[in-house]
Amino acid sequence: MTTDITAIPIHLAPGDRAYPVEGFTWTPERLAAYAETARDDGPDGRMVMMFHSVGAWDSWERHPLGAEVVIACTGTHRFVQELDGAEREVTLSAGEAIINPPGVWHTADSGSGGWILTITPGVGTEHRPR
Repeated sequence: MTTDITAIPIHLAPGDRAYPVEGFTWTPERLAAYAETARDDGPDGRMVMMFHSVGAWDSWERHPLGAEVVIACTGTHRFVQELDGAEREVTLSAGEAIINPPGVWHTADSGSGGWILTITPGVGTEHRPR
């Protein structure tokens, strides 16, 4: 069986379990439903997703329960992390990665666009307006 990772994220659970997250969307209701489903996996659960990003993100996010890996697959993306009260900018090109440490607020600008792959802690993600 195959899964189109650009349409359906995959949840990596502790041990040997992994499953597609059917019906996932970036709505508060669907995010809450996913968090509830993944809650028992605690900080060890991860969501793997690939998405096309264009322009500036409209929010900041952070993952208090674990580090997030972000990989640029195509395009150029400028990531901004809030570290020790200051903003740190990192530009990623295809094949490069950044790690967002646990609890670090981050956002991005993807210019004309490109594909990004993320491996994100499944529970506890927070958002705030940019």
